[in-house]
Amino acid sequence: MLIKSLFGLASYVVWIYMWIVILAAIYSMLTAFNVLDTRNRLVWSIGDFLYRATEPVLRPIRNLLPNFGGIDISPWIVILLIQFIILPLISAVYDAIAFGNWRGLVL
Repeated sequence: MLIKSLFGLASYVVWIYMWIVILAAIYSMLTAFNVLDTRNRLVWSIGDFLYRATEPVLRPIRNLLPNFGGIDISPWIVILLIQFIILPLISAVYDAIAFGNWRGLVL
């Protein structure tokens, strides 16, 4: 039961982080088009949190990508990595530990 709870929590935390990346991308778009006023303290605080939460993951991906002329696709890459690699890996490790199904871990 403890293993199931830990892996459920890990999966939930990764899912929440994926939504933080989505919100950071939306926030970035809205500030770029001057829809949000960053002089407002609440808006600035939300933007600062989103920047601090996502920048350590997005910066290495941005460094690897070529310049697309102001279009940032790094959040899409992070979301795809979470959806197709990290969440299935968490599920495969859980299956391997809980049920002895090691086939999901072997390539």
